[in-house]
This record gives sequence, structure tokens and C-alpha cells, in this order.
Amino acid sequence: MTHHRASFRRQSLILLVGMALIGSQAMAQGFNYMQAKGTTISVALNQHPYQAAMLKKIADFTKLTGIMVKYTVTPESNYFDKVTTALFSKNGSPDVFMTGIYQSWDYASAGSMEPLDKYMNDSKYTASDWNAKDFFPGVLNAGKWSLKVGTQTGTGSQWVLPLGFESNTLAYNKKYFDANGLKPPTNLTELAALAKKLKGWNGPGSYGLAVRGTREWATIHPGYMTAYTAAGNKDFVVKGGKLVSGVDTPAAIAFTKTWADMIRDGGPPAWSTYTWYQASSDLGAGKAAMLYDADIAAYFQNVPGSSKEAGNIAWTIPPTGPGKVGANEWIWGLGMNASSKNKVAAWLFMQYFTSAPYQTQAAINDATVNPPRASTWANAQFKTTINKASGYVDSFNKYIGGTSIKFTPQPYFFETTTDWAAALQKMVVNNADPASTMKDLATGINAKVGKLKIGQIGK
Repeated sequence: MTHHRASFRRQSLILLVGMALIGSQAMAQGFNYMQAKGTTISVALNQHPYQAAMLKKIADFTKLTGIMVKYTVTPESNYFDKVTTALFSKNGSPDVFMTGIYQSWDYASAGSMEPLDKYMNDSKYTASDWNAKDFFPGVLNAGKWSLKVGTQTGTGSQWVLPLGFESNTLAYNKKYFDANGLKPPTNLTELAALAKKLKGWNGPGSYGLAVRGTREWATIHPGYMTAYTAAGNKDFVVKGGKLVSGVDTPAAIAFTKTWADMIRDGGPPAWSTYTWYQASSDLGAGKAAMLYDADIAAYFQNVPGSSKEAGNIAWTIPPTGPGKVGANEWIWGLGMNASSKNKVAAWLFMQYFTSAPYQTQAAINDATVNPPRASTWANAQFKTTINKASGYVDSFNKYIGGTSIKFTPQPYFFETTTDWAAALQKMVVNNADPASTMKDLATGINAKVGKLKIGQIGK
């Protein structure tokens, strides 16, 4: 035990020294963290574990850079409304803001985000040890887009730097599965059958599979989109120089019918009200036997003392069947306001809070999973912590190479995915015909994106 404590102290000391050396090493290489000394920047933060970890290091950042930080913390329920209004006012505040990738498509298309490449690639502004190559490619590249309709993420300018991300995969009650000789499903057919079989598995009110169901974009992007695209389906295809919805193909209709039947037969009775919070809480409470959602949503239910089933949860790869394993992802990152009057100081803030020393200590001390840098996952202290979650690292290593943004970037993302969720509700709750419902959905989506031309920038 004494040896482990000593090892822990050595690891912590190494991290603290690493943070302290950020500035001195950079200055020795011609980069100076004090180049914007005396500047005050404003930062908009969403209420989240990533944000909480950042606030603990604001004073250290100011000491290192001489930059003062004024920040606001807003609950997610109205965070993006607040940020959108602020950015579109073009008054320069906030200088830096937390954002998701999907939101950045709208912000960047509207000219409200600053492209980051000129800062990343200039040794005057970026320390040589910041190392962009240390980020998982599918995570960093998700924040890159050309703004041109019909192009995927990973090309064009960098708009967002990642703080952390979520891959959508399957978590399950390992204790129950082991006691009853059950194996995690490997494809959608097996998942649907097992979800139905496990209705009532843990007494009245318990059920097989928790997934999101509210009438909003967030219902589509986790498990549904991961499985939908793994089956070869597309949200959009390019025809005649335009984006055309792909949700009404025979394969997409058949897939969605299976998904809707699975929810109706093995999902939560109040599915249409379920967000990530209700879905993950049911797994932790022993109501849901499985959860197809963000890996970290189940992770926080498994932390000792956090839920009734803490310690009984395990992870496996997404049950998408044969082929390349991967997942749709959600990323929380930092963006810069194009109207900022303090862009160098804003960049230094972004650089500091996406640096390897900061992100590694945050992952260890504040459980900011999933960290976006490979070096953090290789850190011995972080591995000791994360390996306590059964199957988490093994499944992560299998699907991280195929984890990316599976949606086609376009500025009507939120409207079209909300319509998609509404169509899914009709099929599950009202037992609407899948073929006609998905064809109506495609017609509505095409009406929204119909004016967009391939290669066009913005709306």
C-alpha cells in the first residue's frame, strides 16, 4: 500500500511539473505565453464536468499568461440559445466558448467562428510541444470542415478543439448477465431479441434496453445513428448537385422498423420522454438491463456510490454486426468568436486547456472522460483508474479507430434531426407505418435543404 501511495505521489508530481514547465519550455523554443499579458477575455462555459475541471485551473492560467478571465457558466438547457444570441450579435463577447460539433456547423457557416489553423500552424502562437498529432484523428478532425455543402468533416478549416468526447456504445448489467449465462449482443437483431426477452428482468417496471426518445436531435445521434450508418445507411446522398435525404431507402426503412419494434417491445414505457439522463439513470438503478448511448453516461453510473448498480456495469463494442467497428461521437470543445477583439489571448486560453499536461491531469483528478489525447490513455495513473470499468478500455480500443461524426455537415442539422426524432416517435408510440412515415420525413427534409447547392458555403 505504501508503494502505491509513493507511486501516486510521483505520478502527481510529474504532472504538476509538466504543467509548470509548459511556459518555460515554450519560451525556450521562441514561444511566449506572456505575449498577451494584461488582456482580459470573456469565456462562455456550459455546466459540465469538463467546465468544472477548467475552473480549477483558471488561476494557474492567469499566472502563466498574465491574461485575466471572466467567465459565465450556464446550464445546457439554455446554454446554446445564449451562445447563439451572443455570437450573432457580433459584439466580440464571448471571446471563447464551449461548443458541440453540430452547433459549429451553423456558427461557422454564419461567419461567427474564427478558423484556428493560422494559430495552430504558427510557432509564434503555438508551443511546439502542444502536438496536434496526439489527438485521436477522428476526434480532432471532427472539428474541421470546409463549410461547403456535401463535404464531410475532416477537410477544410479547424473550427473546434476538443476538450472531451463520447462514443456511443453498449453498456450492460454484467452481474445479471454473468449470473444468467447471457452474452452481450453482437448485432441489431440479437439486441432487439434480447431487449424483448429481458422485459421484467429485475422485477416490475424493469426492461431490456434504455435509449433516448424525446422529440429532439439528441434522440437520433447516439445509438440510432451509430447502428444506422453501420448498416450502410446514409442521412444524405448527393444527387443532381444537391443534398437529398437518404432516410427513405428500403434499407433505411427496414432498419428503422427494427429499431422502433425493439423500443416498443423492450424499451422503457415512457420512452418518448427519455433523455440521456433518464436512460443512464435507469441502468444505474437496475431498471434497464442495457444502455445504448454514450460510453461516459454509463461510466458515471458505475463510479462507487453513484448508483444502486455501481460496480455491476460493463461495456462492449456497439452491436452493429460484421464490418468495421465504430461509433457516432459527441464532442465538447472550444471555439473562438470571429468578432473577438482579443484573438491571441483567446487562442492562448484554448491552447492551454487542450494541452496534454492539462488534459491528462484533468482526466486523472476530475474524471473528465473521455480524454481526446492518446498520451492520456497511455498514462499509467489514468489507466489504473479507467481499467476498473469492466470492458471499457478493451471495447474503446476496438471502436476508437472507426469513431467519427457520422452525419453529413449541413446548417439545418437541428431542424432535420428533430423531424427525424418526431418520425421515430410516430412509429414507436402511434405504431405508424414505417415506409410512409420515413418517406414523409424525407420529403420534409428535402424541403428544408433543397435550396442548398453542393459546394455552397452556408445557408
